[in-house]
Amino acid sequence: MTLFTTLQQFVPQQQLSELAGRLAASRHPLVKRAFIRSFAKAYNITLEEYERDSLNAYESFNDFFTRELKDDARAIDSTAGGIVSPADGVISQLGQIKDHKVLQAKGRDYDIGQLLANSADGDYFADGSFATVYLAPSNYHRVHMPFSGTLTATRYVPGTLFSVNTVTAANIPDLFARNERLVCMFDTQYGKAAVVLVGAMIVAGIESVATGKITRTDTMQEQQHNMELAKGDELGRFYLGSTAIVVLPKAAKADWQESMKANSFVKMGQLLGVTKP
Repeated sequence: MTLFTTLQQFVPQQQLSELAGRLAASRHPLVKRAFIRSFAKAYNITLEEYERDSLNAYESFNDFFTRELKDDARAIDSTAGGIVSPADGVISQLGQIKDHKVLQAKGRDYDIGQLLANSADGDYFADGSFATVYLAPSNYHRVHMPFSGTLTATRYVPGTLFSVNTVTAANIPDLFARNERLVCMFDTQYGKAAVVLVGAMIVAGIESVATGKITRTDTMQEQQHNMELAKGDELGRFYLGSTAIVVLPKAAKADWQESMKANSFVKMGQLLGVTKP
């Protein structure tokens, strides 16, 4: 275990994230200007792809961080049966779920039922497939639908707030199944599917189109929905960066693109693989 990951176990994760959230939500001109300009400079962020192309156009750092793309900034791949990336980022891992086990990093895996916080759902996806996309701080931070389907339920799962970068993923056991997360369940043409939005250290919040911004609690929050969403539609957003995990059933017979592997850069809407239900 590295010094970085060891230190994360001792810092007050929740309090640090809440403080970051208050600062990021501030509309005070001096606060928001300082945060936005220093962040944009540190990560070399330009705004040509975004609807608002001036740093002065944003009401807070949160507003800037969740900035919306121009309508034509991303093409949604139209391949029949295609699964597209839910976000801009880097593929952390993707592949098959083997007897409930999902690959987190080389030499580490975790239980799919633990990730979904539901043993019955875990059994359903026990031999399915998955794709994990890590959103770096500089990325576009809205999450979109990787497939078309009906949102039937959301499940907020409280948890730790470890960083979710590659170093932490390689060193912290069950990372994604321990961190705070929002599980989104869908009915699709190949049965049930899921998209999991995983929180992380200094992530000030998670929001979905069905729930609005989630209020953090110490207990699980479950809601039922009946919301039709097309591939490429916005599903949610992170207030500061994190990870989105796509979970498919065995019946989808997902065939991932050969070019898609760990550490591949992806754009929202880019083809990850094809289902053959």
